[in-house]
Amino acid sequence: MAAHFGRRLRKGATNTAVAAAVAAALVASQAPGAETDDAGRQTTTGTQPSSDTPPADSATGNSPYYTDLPPLDSPSPVPTVDPTADPIVTGDTAAGIPATVLDAYQKAAAELRQAKPGCNLPWELLAAIGKVESGQARGGNVNANGDTITPILGPALNGNGFAHISDTDNGAYDGDSTYDRAVGPMQFIPSTWAWAGRDGNGDGVENPNNIYDAALAAGHYLCRFGWDLSVDGDLRSAILSYNNSTEYLNTVLSWLEYYRKGTHEIPDGSGALPGNRSDNSAGSSPSTQKPSQKPPQKPETGSPSPNPTPPSGGGTTTPKPTPPITPPITPPTPTDTVHHLEDGGTAQLTAMAGDAFAERVSTRAESKDGKGVAKVRVRFTIVGPTDATFTGGEKVATVVTGAAGVAVAPALQAGEKTGSFAVRATVVGRSIPGVDYIATVTARAADALARTSDTELTCTAGGEFAEQVEVKATYQGAVADRVAVTATLIKSVLDPTENDKGPYFEDANGDPVRTLTDLETDANGLLKLPKLYADDTVGTYMLRLTTEGGATLDVPLEVTEAAEPAPSPSASESATPSPGPSASESATPSPDPSASESATPSADPST
Repeated sequence: MAAHFGRRLRKGATNTAVAAAVAAALVASQAPGAETDDAGRQTTTGTQPSSDTPPADSATGNSPYYTDLPPLDSPSPVPTVDPTADPIVTGDTAAGIPATVLDAYQKAAAELRQAKPGCNLPWELLAAIGKVESGQARGGNVNANGDTITPILGPALNGNGFAHISDTDNGAYDGDSTYDRAVGPMQFIPSTWAWAGRDGNGDGVENPNNIYDAALAAGHYLCRFGWDLSVDGDLRSAILSYNNSTEYLNTVLSWLEYYRKGTHEIPDGSGALPGNRSDNSAGSSPSTQKPSQKPPQKPETGSPSPNPTPPSGGGTTTPKPTPPITPPITPPTPTDTVHHLEDGGTAQLTAMAGDAFAERVSTRAESKDGKGVAKVRVRFTIVGPTDATFTGGEKVATVVTGAAGVAVAPALQAGEKTGSFAVRATVVGRSIPGVDYIATVTARAADALARTSDTELTCTAGGEFAEQVEVKATYQGAVADRVAVTATLIKSVLDPTENDKGPYFEDANGDPVRTLTDLETDANGLLKLPKLYADDTVGTYMLRLTTEGGATLDVPLEVTEAAEPAPSPSASESATPSPGPSASESATPSPDPSASESATPSADPST
């Protein structure tokens, strides 16, 4: 193997120089003694990253990584002289990704497209990080379920050239009860996995040593803070949050570009292994064996050398037997004393779609004798077909129990999907039964509807109503937004069946319809119905509006007879002149009694 690694180093001389530079930068940014909190954030003052990088809140605890860069071309695999050594593979195999590992990346990216579409996570980014962190799970050394065949562990984060992160998982993930180590194909430290872990293969377990789980967790981790990975600045910030090193960023970006140009599936276990790491361990890799629980003992100052020099004079000295070293007895942690979980007084969990749940899940960690255990990390996981989340849009939250042993989960936010799901509480670092809490999301509802106008709605037969009906929906006095409303023109208050005459709406083709079901109130709870028309029947009709939640409103509609038009004169009547004196009458003078009397002498009796 020595010859094999030597050839690989000669092939990647540039990579070796980069590795040395990265190691220097890594040591500078991870000063010994830099404490971190449960999320991997540094809590003591040390060398700060440059102003264009985020703080050292990393998934990996800034553990070492592979510095090999993608090949510039694709030659055929180079055979080795030593038949027992692995071949130095470039080209097709270097571009290839083991089948199960590739499937895990692509499934994780597909799920993120549904869960966080604004993140725009490319699966090639997961592949690039997986290549740099573990050489694609040690060349695809996984079984069909995605579990690594042997553990992949980083060095102990003991402050000696790395961050100082004391054990947070009681060795459950990394086998080290003294310090944390990066674990699995995506190299999560246990304290980060405690809140970032996901179940990517649907087996009900969140396992950092499973490529499906680890890839999905990495995807969610990279999509935090509303980052859009199609934006260069957000992409760089996300990668740096995974491992805070400029050299790391550049290496991941190189592989990202390489995989985007094309890659393919290769058999599991046949992937090429990287040769150089950022801690100058050329040709080495993260450990595939669980670390010893007992660190090697160094001889104390003044103690005899393990190989004492025989005294002069030719005599011999029998070395004294070294007494056995008794490891210190480690007192049990609070987590070790947890016997079971109990409900901490959680009330009924019900919320309307789109609303926050008024109640929160509360769990109590108890010892065997029923006493509450403080300082225990409890993980709350949303399980089941739902789009509900905790505050912040996450499906998993980890909370530390208080003095009474109680951990209260973050507030639940209902999505639009109705139905029931579970919130599962488990103890981080212990394999004890969890507790499930059933939560239910109901449809958006209103318990009251009212018109926004009191104008009477009237129309003449064959016409259209001048005013459109507008209503406001409320629920317990508050605005009821996005509530589904059904509008039906019914026969009567006592007969709610659809009417077959009277007022109607029109569909897209202009045909009459008397029931509308695709109505919804706006953000202010308001709904304006389409215009109403009337056929040629007159009378009083009823429009009924109903909602989920029981709100009902009846709106009366009045259709009246059309006004009779005033009769117009006939043509013959228009042609006949009004009665008057005839022409002959006009030519004959009217009798004038005075004139005749004047012409005839009057009779005079005296004559």
